[in-house]
Amino acid sequence: MQVIISHVNLDFDGLASMVAAKKLYPQAKLILPSKQGKTVERFLAIYRDSLNLYHPNEINWQEVRTVIMVDIASLQRTGDVAKYINDEEVEFIVYDHHEESDHNVQAKLAKIEKVGATVTLILEKIKMKNISITSFEATIFALGLYTDTGSFTYLSTTSRDLKMASYLIENGANLQVITKFSESPLQEEEQQLLQCLIQQSEEHYIDGIDILIASHQQNEYIGGLAFLSRKALEMTGTDALIFVVEMGKRIFIVGRSTSERIDILPLVKKLGGGGHKKAASAMVKDGNFHEVLTTVRDDIYQVVKPAITAKDIMTSPVKVVSTKTSIEDAGKMMLRYGHTGFPVLENEKLVGVISRRDVDKAKHHGLGHAPVKGYMSTNPITIDAAMSLEEVQHLMIDENVGRLPVKDNEEIIGIISRTNVIEALHGEQLNTAGKVHLDRPLEITLIDRMKNFLSIENLQLLKQIGKLADQINYSAYIIGGIVRDLIIGRTNEDIDIVVEGNGIDFANLLAENLGGTVRCHEKFATATWKHPSRLKIDITSARTEYYDYPAALPNVEMSSLKEDLFRRDFTINAMAIQINEDHFGKLIDYFHGFNDIKQNKIKVLYNLSFVEDPTRILRAVRFEQRFNFKMDQQTFDLAMISADKIASTSKPRIAHELSILLKEKHPVESLVRLGEIGIIRYLIGTHSFNVQKLKTFKSLVDEIVPLQQNQNSETWVCYLVILFSETENEIELVKDYCLNNESLKVTDQIVELLDDNQNFLKEDTLGAIHHSLKNYQTESIICYIALMQLQECFANKLKKYLQNRTQIPKLIDGNDLLNLNIEKGPLFAKILLEIECAYLNQEIHSKEDAISKVKREYL
Repeated sequence: MQVIISHVNLDFDGLASMVAAKKLYPQAKLILPSKQGKTVERFLAIYRDSLNLYHPNEINWQEVRTVIMVDIASLQRTGDVAKYINDEEVEFIVYDHHEESDHNVQAKLAKIEKVGATVTLILEKIKMKNISITSFEATIFALGLYTDTGSFTYLSTTSRDLKMASYLIENGANLQVITKFSESPLQEEEQQLLQCLIQQSEEHYIDGIDILIASHQQNEYIGGLAFLSRKALEMTGTDALIFVVEMGKRIFIVGRSTSERIDILPLVKKLGGGGHKKAASAMVKDGNFHEVLTTVRDDIYQVVKPAITAKDIMTSPVKVVSTKTSIEDAGKMMLRYGHTGFPVLENEKLVGVISRRDVDKAKHHGLGHAPVKGYMSTNPITIDAAMSLEEVQHLMIDENVGRLPVKDNEEIIGIISRTNVIEALHGEQLNTAGKVHLDRPLEITLIDRMKNFLSIENLQLLKQIGKLADQINYSAYIIGGIVRDLIIGRTNEDIDIVVEGNGIDFANLLAENLGGTVRCHEKFATATWKHPSRLKIDITSARTEYYDYPAALPNVEMSSLKEDLFRRDFTINAMAIQINEDHFGKLIDYFHGFNDIKQNKIKVLYNLSFVEDPTRILRAVRFEQRFNFKMDQQTFDLAMISADKIASTSKPRIAHELSILLKEKHPVESLVRLGEIGIIRYLIGTHSFNVQKLKTFKSLVDEIVPLQQNQNSETWVCYLVILFSETENEIELVKDYCLNNESLKVTDQIVELLDDNQNFLKEDTLGAIHHSLKNYQTESIICYIALMQLQECFANKLKKYLQNRTQIPKLIDGNDLLNLNIEKGPLFAKILLEIECAYLNQEIHSKEDAISKVKREYL
């Protein structure tokens, strides 16, 4: 076992270096020291669930063989961790930027260099190895870098630190989070000024927002008020502050905010200043200090926007467990619904909260059978639905609690987790009023697009279906790809309908009233209705899916439209259009798919999406190439993190998605993209694949195979043959992905061609080549050309043959031979082949020529 440790009173450089080291040593476990610095402690109060941290007593230290030490080289500074480590039994790896000392461990590998922050040393290695990092990881690394270099002002800062900062910004480091949690020391005169300001401050509490107004007058000028304002924000924990400081004959006004709800700029502009909504300043020369201070006090209420409340960001309806629910069942429910914890009820009253960490700890000790009552957190803190986001955030930090049940008149109506808070603070779900779109979908009408891109017959049919739904009080919607394509502006007549009700009953009602037949699928609560016009429509009940384990097939239960859409793969596919008469054409978009389409963005709906179904990664790439879209950074990061899950997915499921992907217009680009994500590595191992051969094959297919024939051919499996061509037993590996006998036939033919002595290449005539290759599929021969990278003369000869053989007319058939009194048998096939060869050699041109040739040679 490998572990990663750092020093006691952990600072951000230590934390960042630990997380960075895990990128180099992915099997290692991160050990959290017994004490952390205050700012790190505050950071972990929000982000702890995003890091896989262990306490020392959770590790079997007898199994530890390697200890990776970061931002430290001596066990003396590890606190309680030191007592667990037998330095004679383990190997040490050290990354540190402090001066070497006699107390340093004897390390197998020690990288100790003078840079501003230890994380710089590890980041250089990560960048050199081309290891990808997420925007969240980049933010943590940047926190370590910024805080240990004083935002690059300390004399210990090197150019290497600055280069790594640029690298982190390029990879999405969030400067807002860095500013919120970083800290720097103050000079003595700065400390005195800051102390005066805080002592002479007044607190204003406005709709959940805490704003500090601090004022002071002195004769001498001290610079750096902006820096002091940032420091004061950290010290006071307020959401915003405004300094009004008179120094000499000038009055300085500096405003800083950490909340999206606060816009300081208008107030500062009124005083002749400028800046940004969260950071603005002004200077008034020869002004009246008390008048300026009064203006700030009077206008402070105008800088606050309406609050985002607990009700806006909570998850609802809330899933709960009883005190008698077993630990094992609670864990399955967490996986099923993607939650990190549940409220616990007893006699319909809230008595506790069980978290994923509680469940994992109990299961680690073999107590999966035990009821949650013994492991839940009791006396849970609850909040009112009207509590502001800022109050929720402060409560989580102050109480170090990760989930808060939301009550309304003593009834639990939802729950807020750290994830909900993080999404609200850092996500892109805010509208102009500052409210979060979670329970209220975007609603616009798409009637005009439906008229433009649906046939008149199908549009009228949808109206009829909507009216029948009204008769039984069902809400009915078209869903899926057709909605996406209507928004994009593409024709799509593949109609799927979901109803909030029993889908099978509704399908039978359609058949009774509009004709046609119904085929039911009871397990999935779906039915396929075949209309008399031969149009097939899938009718489903609104449902949710859950997975018993990663990469498993989903289980299904009835639910609402919102949860039905939430189980979809991407936001662009998670929209519906209502077809009930009074709301016909109304777009229902809970998850911002409409905006993502406008921004050409592929985005998953939740973080476990790729874990639950890794084949969604293949679909993401397919949609990228089909629509010229791109995965957003978080989705791409999640795809890379989940790439290894493809190894747990059945070959037929992977093959199904690959067959669709490789029949699209850009198969080579798709495979390259899968390589970037890391999927290809889990298909072909560490072997490389030849992109040029793939491009050669694609070019030949486009040149030789008609488009319509290409869509129905087995060309897709040839891409796999080329992809696997650098591996051992490549054909056998490809056969695992073959979906039918036609795919197997193509792969077998490629093997035969590769094993052939290539005599057909030495033939001078197309007829002679046809004699050898007549029974081979076109795609098999093209794949052979690409794999062998034939000389141009040979490649052109085979290309000419393939192009000409598609034009061979059927000059004579078996009946013609019977009329010539030739006995039916194997000779028939021989004669017909010779006729085809003669045509290719331009020896005959018509049926008369063919019959003459047969008479001449066989009669």
